[in-house]
Amino acid sequence: MTESDTRSALLRLEPEDEADAEELDLLARRLRAELGELDVDLVAVPGELPPGAKAADPVTIGSLVVAFSAAGGVFPGLVETLRDWLGRQAGKHKIKVTVDGDTVELERATPAERQQLIDAFVRRHG
Repeated sequence: MTESDTRSALLRLEPEDEADAEELDLLARRLRAELGELDVDLVAVPGELPPGAKAADPVTIGSLVVAFSAAGGVFPGLVETLRDWLGRQAGKHKIKVTVDGDTVELERATPAERQQLIDAFVRRHG
């Protein structure tokens, strides 16, 4: 697979107001473990990237970089996994997904609102 065949997304988990740094770290670890089950090339904290890889944001708690194949429909599955993960959380957390400088914020919304937003984002980057 060439570098041009690989895309990356920066994920920024934004917990509800009551969450502290320890809870954010725990949430990020749980999300990272779940994303690791997907057919992606890499799930890493930006500071853990392999030599030569570039991150779009400084190292922060709650940020993950996911590298995935541009082909094969991996991106829609990634977004669906994020959406499902948010739906299973007790708090009102958000995840910002940035691909090629384009950011979408996933949070609890009506299913129709979420689907419209996600469909548009996936069409641009899927």
